[in-house]
Amino acid sequence: MQTHLRCLVLFSTYRDSVWLMHLSHTLESLPGVQRVAVMMGTPHNKAILQQAGLLTAEGEAGGANDLLVCVQAETLTVAAEALRQATERMTPQQGRGAAAGAAAPRTLETALRRLPDANLACISVPGAYAVHEARKALQHGLHVFLFSAHVDLAAEVSLKNLAAQQSLLVMGPDCGTAVLNGVPLGFANQLPRGPVGLIAASGTGLQQVSCLLACQGIGVSQAIGVGGRDVHERIGGHSMRAALQALAQDADTRVLVLIAKPPAASVAAQLAREAAQTGKPCVLAFVGETALAAGSGEVYPATTLEEAALLAGALARGTPLPREPTTLPASGAALVQAARTALQPGQRLVHALYCGGTLAHEALGLLRRALGTVVSNLDDTLRASQETAHVVLDLGAEEFTQGRPHPMIDPSARRQYLIEAAGNPAVAVVLGDVMLGWGAHADPAGALAAAWQEAQAVARAAGRTLVGIAHVCGAPDDPQGFEPQCQILREHGLLLADSNAQAVRLATAVLGVHAQDSPAQRLAVRSIAPDAAVLPQEPHPSVAMPAHLPGLFEAGPRVVNLGLELFATQLAAHGVPVVHVDWRPPAGGDTRLASLLERLR
Repeated sequence: MQTHLRCLVLFSTYRDSVWLMHLSHTLESLPGVQRVAVMMGTPHNKAILQQAGLLTAEGEAGGANDLLVCVQAETLTVAAEALRQATERMTPQQGRGAAAGAAAPRTLETALRRLPDANLACISVPGAYAVHEARKALQHGLHVFLFSAHVDLAAEVSLKNLAAQQSLLVMGPDCGTAVLNGVPLGFANQLPRGPVGLIAASGTGLQQVSCLLACQGIGVSQAIGVGGRDVHERIGGHSMRAALQALAQDADTRVLVLIAKPPAASVAAQLAREAAQTGKPCVLAFVGETALAAGSGEVYPATTLEEAALLAGALARGTPLPREPTTLPASGAALVQAARTALQPGQRLVHALYCGGTLAHEALGLLRRALGTVVSNLDDTLRASQETAHVVLDLGAEEFTQGRPHPMIDPSARRQYLIEAAGNPAVAVVLGDVMLGWGAHADPAGALAAAWQEAQAVARAAGRTLVGIAHVCGAPDDPQGFEPQCQILREHGLLLADSNAQAVRLATAVLGVHAQDSPAQRLAVRSIAPDAAVLPQEPHPSVAMPAHLPGLFEAGPRVVNLGLELFATQLAAHGVPVVHVDWRPPAGGDTRLASLLERLR
């Protein structure tokens, strides 16, 4: 089929990526429009557009402060109409920004003159510039919440060493969430305050445990994200260990929870030792195959995020720890039986499509233990053909998000994979997550339900049905409305699970495999499987508690925001003092020239 590509170049001071995502989604919904990309014209973004086949000569000529609206459509007329609507929709947005009052500061230094008692920098600029901005923030005495990804490992080591020298904490890079003094940062849920302190090298892992606690009626004192690579051997758990020391001394924190995808073995051992020395009960939720050696103190290993929340809840309440194997509720078992009877004999596969990376990782481990071979993009086992294999996809991984927003912002990316699964006669179950909270899509359940109806129509046309299973990762007070989101999914025929682990148990039960795990056995003996390596005991260098961190807990964040304006908006909605920086890439987005200019300063 012939396609036509057009590009509109607009000068824009409006950089709210969520609004740009909505613009892209709106244009893609027009009849005859095939693909749309809306992004600033930085060299990095142009490279992404070039790779995607969406860069035109007009786009190539645009500068870093220009907004590129690239449209691929069936006809030139359709493309032209899409660009006309883009122009129409952009104009009032720019007008509102100009009418908002005083011009936003353009640099961190100018922002600090407006908010001299700031104590935190929230940074979400492109990774090529993030390290420079984070270093400046640390030098000005600010803790750093570093949402930006694509920061190399050596730079992360350097930033965390500088933070230690300044007695500050770096949360990140690639830190998706935190809740400090009840204030959400990044993609975060609306959580009640309470006695459980969480520290996570995992964004959606932190969200899952904290939301499951909230659904038990238990709140958190602090929820600190540290970035997924903090538990890398070279980083040594630097920020997690620093935060652990701070929460160990925090009077409002009675129970600790550490969360990570599989840490380096030596880092896991170090964290277990230091957790045992805090004098507080600590749950270790290291999702994966890491085997923890028996230790001293009140340290409680958990193999799932669900179990971590159950243990932390019992410890916070002072009630007996869970001793029964986690099983499906009677209502779930009845639904599974009904679902099984509707399947054809050849339907035997699970396709799991996730927005949350840690939830995908947890599902992958659980499914492999129950079903054997499961392929995934998480560990490069994904084959070109997925027609005969169980599949777990992390749709938030880089290969799926180049040139597109993260699926927590725009869950429409899951639609095509649902349709593909529906067209596969061997697929029986489609499994997925729905992520709620600040920063996430306004109606993710509605988006999933609409795509699910399309997938079911494809399956029915072939004489089959699909079983859809979802878990809503959210807290009762989230802005989307937890119960309304659950009700949308029920009304559209999806089975709802109370946790990600329970969703996996439902999926395997539909296939006739009952996967369950007994926390009692692990808590009683903390045994190590015969083929698992005992974690090494060589300690990493000591990490001092950041002296300024208790002050951040006590006073709450006062924020300079560089990057996504959405984050400043949600902070202001919570009454947090915040100054948003109208950040622009130095040297017109030329990173090589920017580096040279920096050396000359």
